[in-house]
Amino acid sequence: MKPPFRADQVGSLLRPPELAQARASFRKNEITANDLKAIEDSCIREAVAKQEAIGLQSITDGEMRRDWWHLDFMTRLDGVTAVANPGPKFGGTEEQPPIPSVTGKVDCTKPIMVEDFVFLKENTTSTAKFTIPSPAMLHLRGGRGSISKEIYPDLGAFWADTAAAYRKAIRHLADAGCSYLQLDDVSFSYLCDPRIQETCRRNGDDPAQLPRTYADAVTAALNDRPAGMTVTMHTCRGNFKSSWVASGGYEPVAEAMFSSAVDAFFMEFDSERAGGFEPLRYLPKDKKVVLGLVTSKTAALESKDFLKKRIEQASKFVPLENLCLSPQCGFSSTHHGNALTADEQWRKLERVVEVAREVWR
Repeated sequence: MKPPFRADQVGSLLRPPELAQARASFRKNEITANDLKAIEDSCIREAVAKQEAIGLQSITDGEMRRDWWHLDFMTRLDGVTAVANPGPKFGGTEEQPPIPSVTGKVDCTKPIMVEDFVFLKENTTSTAKFTIPSPAMLHLRGGRGSISKEIYPDLGAFWADTAAAYRKAIRHLADAGCSYLQLDDVSFSYLCDPRIQETCRRNGDDPAQLPRTYADAVTAALNDRPAGMTVTMHTCRGNFKSSWVASGGYEPVAEAMFSSAVDAFFMEFDSERAGGFEPLRYLPKDKKVVLGLVTSKTAALESKDFLKKRIEQASKFVPLENLCLSPQCGFSSTHHGNALTADEQWRKLERVVEVAREVWR
């Protein structure tokens, strides 16, 4: 079966304590970069073995070499730096993730994270899945105000350069053997929230137009993707230390989002904040939805009956053969991780596999 698989996952995994300690030691210059890499390698091998053992067919490196799900990639693009987040804020935590700022011409003049992917591919016999942030993430949080007007007086040139840079980055990964790529994108689901829409207006953008702009940016980034590469999009409403940013169902953005040139959509549906399944009626018949019904934010384990009932409800809008199951997000979108234990994390992934086997046999 081509990805996405009936039982799939978003990507990030909780960092083992020894990795967190190693990263802290590295920042204090107590260990070398090679020392840190050796510990990362060991933790990734263990995570790969665990994923394979519970029956997952898509295997990730848990994003264990990253501090942030998006910034580690985006700040390695030419012309992009990280700055303090002016808002909207994650609730319940003093610390806030930085946001990207475009201070120069956007380009990809050298491969990004290709070595990370190669290590993953060499250490699994299953499908190596790699995740990168969507091109929309260069714009969403800061909007027009985070993109240099001196470098880009015209945003059309910014989007053209961004798409070209992504095409290069994706080609580098494809040349290394990547056949399953996921674009992580919070923009569409954030734009379902009236508070985020108002922030966009203050940033000088029209929130009614942004879903189409972002969908076009994704499509342009994938214009010449290699034959045989499956590309999916994951969208959620924020995932930082078990907290979130946005609320609101997908209705305002569904048609634009589903026009993006990806093969499937990982969609958050683990709480009332995500609304109902009705917007799935806009899904093109040749695309799939991976239902994010298992929350990665809390330890409580969803029952099989609950998950099966939710899948049945979704199948009223999308045929069962076009549906899959996954957690709603990663378990550690940042190095901090969410508020659950590693054992609880693995039980949730096991539950995804169990239910998928019973539903789709």
